[in-house]
Amino acid sequence: MAGKQYAGPEFYEKKLAKVMERFGTEDYNYDWSRHGGWVEFRYRGQLYRFEHSVEKAQAKGQSIKYGSDAFAQIVLALEDLARLVERGLYDLQNWIEGMRFLPPPVEVPEYFKQLGFETIPGDVGEVEERFRVLAKQRHPDVLKDDGTAFKRLQRAAEDAKRYFRKDGGE
Repeated sequence: MAGKQYAGPEFYEKKLAKVMERFGTEDYNYDWSRHGGWVEFRYRGQLYRFEHSVEKAQAKGQSIKYGSDAFAQIVLALEDLARLVERGLYDLQNWIEGMRFLPPPVEVPEYFKQLGFETIPGDVGEVEERFRVLAKQRHPDVLKDDGTAFKRLQRAAEDAKRYFRKDGGE
C-alpha cells in the first residue's frame, strides 16, 4: 500500500537549518518536548522566539498530538515567512515591528468569565439573559446549599451591568 511517508522531527530539524540559512542567520536554537516546541534565532541583531504547543493547536481545532508536531508547524510557518522575505513582500524585521503596533488583546474581566462569557458581550441584554439562565441553575433551592454560588453569580452580574453603565470602560 502506497502512502505518505511520515516526516519526523529530524526532517524538520534539517528544514529549519535551511530556513535559517535563507534568513541569513547561523545563531538559532530550538527544542521540543511532549507538549510543544520552540525556535529562537537572531535576525539582524534582534532575538525572535516562536513557540507552539499541542494545547494551542487543539484550541484552534488542529488535531496534533505531539510536541514534535508543534515544532514542525513552527518550522513550516518560518518557511512561509522566509518565502515572504525572499519575494520582497516583507522584511522579517518590518513584519515583526508591524505586529508590535497591533492593539493589545482585550482582557475579559473576571465577572464576565464567571457568567460564562469568553469575550465581552455586546450589551447588557446579553448579561441579563445569561444571568437568568444561570440563576435558575445556581439558585440555593436548586443546589440545596447556603447560596454562595448564587451570591457570587449576582455580584458578577452586577459588575457586568456596571461595565455597560460606564460606557464599556472600567
